[in-house]
Amino acid sequence: MYEDTSSRNGKRVLVDRLWPRGMSEERAHLDAWLRDVAQSADLRHWRHHDQERFAEFRDRYIGELEDADHRPAVQHVRDLAAHDKVTLVTATKDLGHSEAAVLAQWLGAAGTASR
Repeated sequence: MYEDTSSRNGKRVLVDRLWPRGMSEERAHLDAWLRDVAQSADLRHWRHHDQERFAEFRDRYIGELEDADHRPAVQHVRDLAAHDKVTLVTATKDLGHSEAAVLAQWLGAAGTASR
């Protein structure tokens, strides 16, 4: 979210449930905000940035991605990726342990994750 944008990013899609603090829509340069592809509030609260819980978080989040509530948002990301490069954008500082990284891997690395 806070990195400079580039034409190589393709479609920039925010995948956080909450809008990043201090970021204006103009500075974000997003093509879409798919909050419904993000982890549930319950899962976010459970993990609470605890890296020791990442493996279980990953499994639980993938379970959520496969449920009916996430299906339309997941399909939207897939549709975008079918026509253009997609950069999954997040405000998370630890990109390697983020929902964006899990989502990118789960989607088959069709896009990239960016902060």
